[in-house]
Amino acid sequence: MKKGILSLFVVVSCIVLFAFSTMAAEPIKIGSLVSTTGDLAAYGPPVNNGALLAADDINAAGGVLGRKIEIILRDTQTNPTAAVDAAKKLVDIDKVVAITGALSSGVTIPVATSVSIPSKVVQISPASTSEKITTLDDSDYIFRTVPMDALQAPALAQVMSKEKHYKKVSIVYVNNDYGEGLAKGLKAAFEKMGGQVTALIPYNKKQASYRGEAQKAIDGNPQAVVMIAYPQFGAVIMRQIVELGFKGGFVYADGMKAPEVAKNVGDKYVENTYGTAPGNPNKQMATWFQNHYNAKFGEMPPKPYIDTEYDAVVLIALAIAKGGAATTEAVHKNLRAVADPPGVKVDARNLKKALKLIKEGKNINYEGVSGSCDFDKYGDVPGSYEVWKFSHGKIKTVKYITIGM
Repeated sequence: MKKGILSLFVVVSCIVLFAFSTMAAEPIKIGSLVSTTGDLAAYGPPVNNGALLAADDINAAGGVLGRKIEIILRDTQTNPTAAVDAAKKLVDIDKVVAITGALSSGVTIPVATSVSIPSKVVQISPASTSEKITTLDDSDYIFRTVPMDALQAPALAQVMSKEKHYKKVSIVYVNNDYGEGLAKGLKAAFEKMGGQVTALIPYNKKQASYRGEAQKAIDGNPQAVVMIAYPQFGAVIMRQIVELGFKGGFVYADGMKAPEVAKNVGDKYVENTYGTAPGNPNKQMATWFQNHYNAKFGEMPPKPYIDTEYDAVVLIALAIAKGGAATTEAVHKNLRAVADPPGVKVDARNLKKALKLIKEGKNINYEGVSGSCDFDKYGDVPGSYEVWKFSHGKIKTVKYITIGM
């Protein structure tokens, strides 16, 4: 009888130990909400690659708490309703410890208010720049690794005024939180520099024609039309502007930094036209990241948000390590502790060192491949911008601008 009880105890103990070890070995899941269809589909695949590359790098450095990081990818369709549904699945079904995304501010905000904040899950957007995100009542659950529009507006105004010497422009913008906020901010910044904005023209997605918006854009004879838009419909509007006989130039915000724009509008119509997008002025780090991406996925496209997505995933992993638990609470409590000074500065090239320092109980200050990841009290980061242009159908970097917060 005693032998039977002992044998049963041994069997049960083995089962429990096996279950515990299996559970401990399960990957830590981080959700990624990125557009692979819809208006921002041009950006989705490379941004997803940024997340996957970050997970690979953390895992190669030994993982976190003896476990690997796994990225759960879900498509937002660049649509608020679809995105909220996808976010609920990440939280309720996939049981992720944090979420990166979305790309569009008009998608990020409803996800934050409907899912992330109520569920107490940290959400870090690598691309949403609307100032409305700054003022969300979010209990410190919403962060960004991309600078907000209040910083891009003066950077873009500088390009228009000092690089291109424009005095009069019109502004076409996508009718959402991103487009409206940046358009108004840009108008104020450009007028402060002595420029004139002839018109602010909103557009909605999936219209049968944009002839009316195109005509309004060129009324008043502006020297250039500023496109605060996304590639799919932004290119359609530009084509219709050209078809109306416009001979002036174009200027772009970050949402139009895609080679597809030149292809769909025509190289000769966009040649030597300028834009801005978040970018890291640290050439050594930017080059390292590009080569690193190339080795894994092939040539990195000249599109934004790949590096900011990478940093978002790395920061979440480091926060888990700092908190000593793969939980949403650990991410929430420790995200700033691994991103902000003071602490030993570390970057993506020495993640093994970063994890070792954390294990030793030391503070770290992660410097991102996208630039500084020092969060202010609103979860925002400083602003560094790449000035870029179309040259023979390709995107070329001109210079960098840093804007103070």
